[in-house]
This record gives sequence, C-alpha cells and structure tokens, in this order.
Amino acid sequence: MSPTRRTVLLAGTAAALLPALPAVSTATAEAAPQAAAALQPYASYWYPDSLPSGSPGPGITWRSLKNWRAATDPDLAFNAASIPLARRFTPTPANPTARSGQARIQALVSFGPTSSNPSQGSATADCYALTHWAYIDELVFWGGSSGEGLILAPNAPVVDAAHRHGVPVLGNIFLPPAAYGGQLQWTRDLVQKDASGRYPLAAQLVAVAAAYGFDGWFVNAETGGGDSALGADMLGFVRELKQLAAARGQRVTWYDAMTVNGTVDWQGALDSRNQALFQAADDMFVDFRWSAGSLASSGDLADRLGRSRYELWAGVDVESGGWNTSVDWDAIVPADRPHTTSIGLYRPEWTRDHLPAGHTPEDFHAADDRFWTGRSLDPSRPDTTDGWRAPAVSVADRSTVTGLPFATVFNTGHGLRWYEDGEVTSDSPWNHLGLQDRLPSRRWVVRTQGQRPAVSFDFADAWRGGSSVLVDGALDRPAVLDLYATRLPLGPDTVVELTCRADAGEVRIELAVATAEPDAAGAAPPYTYLPVPAAPGAGWQTSTVRLAGLAGRTVHALGVRLTATGDGGPVRWRLGGLAVHDRPARPAAPSGLRITAADGGDLRLAWNRAPGAVRHYTLHRVLPDGTRRFLGGTCQRAYCVSGLTPAAGERAVRFEVRAVGELYTSSAPATVTHPW
Repeated sequence: MSPTRRTVLLAGTAAALLPALPAVSTATAEAAPQAAAALQPYASYWYPDSLPSGSPGPGITWRSLKNWRAATDPDLAFNAASIPLARRFTPTPANPTARSGQARIQALVSFGPTSSNPSQGSATADCYALTHWAYIDELVFWGGSSGEGLILAPNAPVVDAAHRHGVPVLGNIFLPPAAYGGQLQWTRDLVQKDASGRYPLAAQLVAVAAAYGFDGWFVNAETGGGDSALGADMLGFVRELKQLAAARGQRVTWYDAMTVNGTVDWQGALDSRNQALFQAADDMFVDFRWSAGSLASSGDLADRLGRSRYELWAGVDVESGGWNTSVDWDAIVPADRPHTTSIGLYRPEWTRDHLPAGHTPEDFHAADDRFWTGRSLDPSRPDTTDGWRAPAVSVADRSTVTGLPFATVFNTGHGLRWYEDGEVTSDSPWNHLGLQDRLPSRRWVVRTQGQRPAVSFDFADAWRGGSSVLVDGALDRPAVLDLYATRLPLGPDTVVELTCRADAGEVRIELAVATAEPDAAGAAPPYTYLPVPAAPGAGWQTSTVRLAGLAGRTVHALGVRLTATGDGGPVRWRLGGLAVHDRPARPAAPSGLRITAADGGDLRLAWNRAPGAVRHYTLHRVLPDGTRRFLGGTCQRAYCVSGLTPAAGERAVRFEVRAVGELYTSSAPATVTHPW
C-alpha cells in the first residue's frame, strides 16, 4: 500500500493493529484488558531480533523471534492448533456463473488486536466468527504494529476452524512504513545471514509454523529506505524461506511492496520489479493500485513464467466500505471470458465492524451472508442487479464432508449461552472458533414454488453449542433446504439422525438425499426424499432415517424438504443437529488431568490426549450440589479458566474434562480438584 493509501486505511483500523507515532505505541493500551488475568495465554507476536527503545505499553510483551524456542514457550500448549488441514472437493457449482479452477479468494483478516488477543476465545459473543470458508483458499492472520510486534502467529481457534474447512492459514510478517513507526533495522534483522550465509530467521519462521500448526507466512515488507543490497538479501531470504517451508508442507505469499532493488514502490502489478520475488514465493498479493490493464498484463506475465495467473491475488480493500465498495469486477472476474487473476479481500471483517453498538450475533451473520452470498441471500439465485459481485457469484464453493462419521450441531463458534442436549449449561456469552462445526457452504439455497422462508443461524436456542438453523416463514408450498455437498460412502448400516424442533406450526420433514451430481451448474441435486419418522413429544426430538436401500452408493448432497401440515399459518422450525454414521461410538476418556498453575481463581489445566478420534474437549465445573457448569471447550489439551470464586461451603473446586467425538458423544470424565 502506498503511504497515501495507508493513511486512508489507518483511519478505520483498530489502533492496536497498526502503529502510531511515536514508535513505542501508546494506543495499544486501549485494546488491552483493564486487569488481564496473570495466567491468561494470548496469541504470540515478535520482533525479528532487536526490540524498540523504551518500554512496552500496558498488556504488551516485547519478544525476539530469534530467541524463540518451542521447548521454552510457556503458552505453546494453548496456541498450537490440533486440527489437520482437511482435503476439499468442488461439487457442481450452485449457479452457472460460479467457476472452479479459475479465480480463488485470499482473505486478510484481523481477528483481534496484536497484543492481548486471547489464545482460546473469550467471554463475549461479539466476534468475527467467519463461517464462509467454502469460498476461501488462503487466510492471512492480519495484524502487527511497531509498538507491539511485527510477526504474528495465528491463534489456535482460527487455525482449527479453517483447517476443518480445508483452508490454509498464514502468519503475518509486517514491516511498516517509517511514517508509522517502521525501522529499517527490523527489515535488516529479518534477512540477516549467519556465518555460513544462511538466513536463521527463515528457519525460525518455519519452526514456529510447524510448532503452532499453521501453514506458512505472508511477507509484507513496506519499510522504505532500502538499497539493492537489501533487496538482494530479501530475495535470498524469501527463496530460503520457501525452500524450508515447502519441506514442511508450508507456503509463502509475497506482498507487492518492496521491489528487487530494495526500495518500497507498490506496483499494482506483476512486473520486472517484483517478478523475482513472486518467483521466489508461492503467490503474490497485488497492491490495490492495479488497473484492468495492469491485471491483464500481470496474468499474461505469469503465464509466460509458467506460473498460474491465479497465484496472483488482486487486492480489494473492503475495510471501510464492505459490499458498498466500488470494484472493477470485470477486470478481475469477467463474466464473458476466463478470470484474469484471483481476488485478495482486505479486511472482510467489516461485516462485523460496521454494525452499530449492541448488535446481535444474528445481525452479524445476516451481514456476513450478504457479503459472501450477495443480495439475494441464495447462491443458487444470484441477483444480477447487485453492484457487489459477491464471492458466491464467481467462485465455486468447496466442501470437506467426505467420510463417516459426520456430524454437525450447526455451531458457528460463538453464542449467547452454551447448550447440551437442549439444556443451558452456561448462561455466559462466549466465542471459540475452534469449536465451530463444518457448516453448510451454500447459505442459503431454498428450492420452492411458493414463498421463500427465511433461513438463518439463530442464537435464541440450540441443541448443542450456541446456535441452530431457523426456518421462518409461511411455507405455503413445500421447500427444500440444501444443507451439505458431500462425498459420503454408504454401507448397509448407515443412518442419518436429525434433531429438530417445531416452535410454531406443524411440519412434515423429509430427508433429501442425492447420490449423483446435478446435470448442470445451478441445477438442483437429483434428490430422493425419505420420510423422517415423527418423534413423540414436544421440544427437541431426534429421529433416525435408515439408508440401507442406498448401500454401496455415495451421497453427493444432503438436505431437508419441509411441508406445512397445519392451518397454513407461519412456521418456525429449528434444525439442531445432523449426523451420518454406521454405528455410534463413545470416545475414550482423557487422562492425567492436572492443575499446572494457579493464582487465586485463575487456573491453568492440562491433560493427556484421549486415544482415538477426538473432535474437542469440554471442561465443566461440578458444584457441591452436583450441578455441572460448562466452563469452556477447546481442541487443545490445555485450558485456562479465570475469575472463579468458591461456592457456599466449597473447600475445593472440582473439574471434569471429557473428550467429545465426531458424533458429539462424550467420554467418561477425567477429574481433578483444587483447594481454595
């Protein structure tokens, strides 16, 4: 970004994320908690080697990456992701304009401040709970500031959620312009060589990504004043970083700022001044100053280099305008010829940040659906008059639902309460993206000859976690709701379980199962409709549909068909869970639950991995009367709780940790007590 451009961008950026003068930031204190718990772990950030002069502000820790070692990292157990990167497939696109094998989407997202960004979620539902992973091919954990640190490792919840959906996550290396506190020494620190001519910090970066479980680095060098010698060192550094990263299954993205001669001069194109750096990396983010002509020439040059033109991300700045941003979409993803390059979305968390104070999770998801799907809110029916060309219009969605067992409770990774089997076990708001389910990618495709009901994630009630799917409307004709594109092999014992509830009106439910792809993009899956047995009683009910008649085939799509059977009034129907499996299984319990540190009501706990497949772990407190209260969940084997106080007559606090399997069955508990 040019200085002029950055001035505009800074006006809408959280103070803790980008530097302010002087170099030792004072604004970051506003982002830090007033009284952070002493044991609370936070996402990690570093300077390459040397630190600023002076002292860090409140809540900030200055660290040198050169001195980092996994063995002495006190928060590694909280920050290391545990979900491997899932393989994805591309189903037949939901509409005729969405293409596979052409433009992809990179998202540069700030999930929180550089410092004081909790490692394992926090006690609020107000967060950027990204769920439209199906359109994203690379996520950059954006941030960094001259007063806090320049190198950011993504926190585990973000990586675990992204990996479940098949999206690689990159840490960010931000070397800011001098006008915003950048020091050229930090660039020299990054590319320093040892006595053998190697780049020690390249090896450190790869070691961090391997230890933390993410997928590589985004290199953004914007500190001016360099010369050709520094440019040569940067090129050598990027080459070595990529070589070492590739050996560990990691990747490197270069930002179009520093040129090969060491100066910072944003090109807005792939050209002779950054070609060598693009060749040294896996892909490149093209600065926002691109034009239709410069993107066309960039794509042509990538072709001549034997590279894919879709390894170029054309930057689209949506930080301040979101879907109101004016974009020359035909320059990137024209409708009448092959796409020119891929798309780099800068700061799509606008969908949360632009909302007024007091907004709800439902408000956020409505805005996020509008951004990713378009004004129609149905990717199978794009609104051609919408000036915002949403990702769903141009880019085919992907899915990772390829094996049994598969289950979802439509948990978006945040909520106003925590539910277990339809009962509230914590009435505290929360967020933790690592607990997010694999979610429907096409939100929301509804096929009906009548009035289209509204479909959304709803937080007023849930079967498990914090959210459910709510269908709300007249339902004057049967309506089919597409849920998942899948590749699920069926055996003689395979069943589908649906957990649902009718809040208003009477509904007949049928399971929609397709064992083949649609005939064409935008066509409906060739569904077979199987009756869902009506379960007796009110409230949440779980019904089982047996698929023995489809044994030996593969399910390509799953959905539900809803038909109103009452007096024609409006229907409010919730879907709280869906599971596909051959037989239920209960995971084994974790072992070795222990308190590793304590400071009053703040405690760190750790345990040994439960054998077998584990989706996540849940931590409960058992009160003296036997009541179990949910404290949190995590995919890691360590958790920090804060602010606990004794219950009446309680001499020791008792904790239980359970392993939760893919089908949401829980293990027996591991227990530990701690005296007050």
